[in-house]
Amino acid sequence: MKTDVILTANIVGLGAESDQVRVAAGYARNYLFPRGLAIPLTQANKRRLEALRQRRAEREAQEFNTMTELAKTLSKLICIIKVKTGEDGKMFGAVTAGMIAEELKHQFDVTLDKRKIHLEHPIKALGDYDVQLDLHAEVKGTLKVRVESTTPITAPPAAAPAEPKKAEAAAAPTEKKGRKPAKTAAEKAGSETAPDATGKKEKPARTGRAPKASKSQKPAAEQPSQ
Repeated sequence: MKTDVILTANIVGLGAESDQVRVAAGYARNYLFPRGLAIPLTQANKRRLEALRQRRAEREAQEFNTMTELAKTLSKLICIIKVKTGEDGKMFGAVTAGMIAEELKHQFDVTLDKRKIHLEHPIKALGDYDVQLDLHAEVKGTLKVRVESTTPITAPPAAAPAEPKKAEAAAAPTEKKGRKPAKTAAEKAGSETAPDATGKKEKPARTGRAPKASKSQKPAAEQPSQ
């Protein structure tokens, strides 16, 4: 059974103040009338329509101004959504309008009905997104949403240090096995003499022996003493 009522408040999906709508009798009797959201459609109540229309106009003007300011504020914000991802960066689940509304309340203390957040499809990848907002019948807005991962990024293993070049080893020649070490300058000076002017090496002088007398020379005869 249906009944006609006059709405005295804005009811989403049903109407606004001064609208005349037909609803189920039980819904009107048990919900609308007790809460003052509607009144029965009678001749006496029709006289209240002008006052209800005036109140509706004032409410809508205030909502328009409020939503216009809110659109300006939200356009300057970046709503960050933290999600879990796998090692390959793929998200577990998706970001929904309800999640965005919760983060707006948590991060900026902005209360926004999730039905005013328009997503063509849930967000399923990390990155920045411009989300459309249907704040009012005449007010649209845009909110920047940044989806980030809570999974720590694993740093790639550090590359092993390159082996030192063998320049130092090449600079110092290695001694071959079985070869005696080179003599020092002092040792060479003791065993060899400098070459003479003709280019021949002089033999070292012998010491400790008297020079031999020449064979042609005979010792002088001893003279008798006088």
